[in-house]
Amino acid sequence: MVVRDTPYPEGTPCWVDLMVPDPRMAMDFYGALFGWDFADQGDEAGNYLMCSVEGRVVAGIGGTAPGSPAPPVWTTYLATADVDATASRVVEAGGRLMAEPMDVMTEGRMAIAADPAGAVFGLWQAGNTIGAQLTGAPSALIWNECMTRDFEQAKEFYRRVFGYTVQDLDEEDFTYATLVVGDRIVGGVGLLPDGTPEDVPPHWMSYFGVSDPDTTVNRVADLGGTVTSPPTDSPYGRMAAVADNQGVAFSVITVVAEPDSEQ
Repeated sequence: MVVRDTPYPEGTPCWVDLMVPDPRMAMDFYGALFGWDFADQGDEAGNYLMCSVEGRVVAGIGGTAPGSPAPPVWTTYLATADVDATASRVVEAGGRLMAEPMDVMTEGRMAIAADPAGAVFGLWQAGNTIGAQLTGAPSALIWNECMTRDFEQAKEFYRRVFGYTVQDLDEEDFTYATLVVGDRIVGGVGLLPDGTPEDVPPHWMSYFGVSDPDTTVNRVADLGGTVTSPPTDSPYGRMAAVADNQGVAFSVITVVAEPDSEQ
């Protein structure tokens, strides 16, 4: 596991949050599934919920406005030292801004963007809140990836915006590349597999660590969620794709609890 208390390097997935019509339903689901604790940030913050594991923040949950056209979704936020400059690069590289840069009280500065294919992601400039304080642990974020129908376009877009080193994987069964910051792999870009339904848009997927994906998937179903892809073995761990009790997609993958480390 990784414990962090300093801002993330540029382009690193640093935060995820869930926006849903009913945050209370989400609390019931994720509290039971991951054992998260929740702290309401108050009326000034729209009663945004900070989710934590053993006192360390791992994710957020917010409520969508009644009648909002925005779908319920887990959003991946990529770290930046300057949201405004990064937002400008998004547009220059062919993406668009869904929400212009804005201050989030004293916690940080953010924007919401979409790449040229429409995959939505957030930008986060750390203030009092750096993002997730714990990753790579059970019930915490472990991986983020952009899945798209235009693999080459996506690689070039994210390279231009964040300066990633992009490394193609030599795999026969799927088309995939890793995104590297410095000497550390921080995320991935993949081609949506053949047969993916047309109504599945390009998207960023969040993976949460679990000790037993099979048990977790059964629990998802018991809690009113659905199983999109049952547990399967991979070179990176046993994984599954699911949706919560409000239809929001996410994935789980095996992770073993380890002593704390810092990055």
